[in-house]
Amino acid sequence: MKFWETVTGGDLTREWKGLEVRAGALPAEYRVAWEQVTAHLLPYSGFTGRELMPILDGALGLLETAAMDGHSVQEVLGDDIAGFCTALAGGAGARDYRDRWRAQLNRNVARKLSRLGG
Repeated sequence: MKFWETVTGGDLTREWKGLEVRAGALPAEYRVAWEQVTAHLLPYSGFTGRELMPILDGALGLLETAAMDGHSVQEVLGDDIAGFCTALAGGAGARDYRDRWRAQLNRNVARKLSRLGG
């Protein structure tokens, strides 16, 4: 991976387009499930989304395998796609981007207040 591609995110763009091409080859109900999976997983991403790409690749691989085997989406993901995505992201206590930003803001405010008080 070249430095410039890493900085600009060109490698992520290529990888994302590859995932979308693979998802486009899925049957209709699996494409809808893929869209729901990505929508539920994106809040758990960091600023770039780099750490989320292996998880998305694995989820798409699961959908591709299930489609080839003839399973329904409900058999694979269950009725609670949001819960499935939460489990993929690390469980019920997984921090999403809002949690990380909130913690950063609280640290910055506490640091500023400690300077004023002392």
